[in-house]
Amino acid sequence: MGELIELNKLLEGQTAVVHSIKFDDYKRRIFQDIGIINGTRISCVQKSFKGDPIAFYIRGSIMALRNDDTKNIFVKVIDK
Repeated sequence: MGELIELNKLLEGQTAVVHSIKFDDYKRRIFQDIGIINGTRISCVQKSFKGDPIAFYIRGSIMALRNDDTKNIFVKVIDK
């Protein structure tokens, strides 16, 4: 597996696995509820023109996440 990076650093077309989430309990729960937990595979589908938000393929759905949130999710790249 690859190096540990912030989710917002994932390039379009890359896939990674969630390693850790650095939020307070409330926000951590929100992300856990949508399926972002340790071991979840996430693919970067598309970055907007200015890079915020970013569209990710997560557990069969495409979700747009804000840069402020993706900076707190750490992943290991598995596909380049």
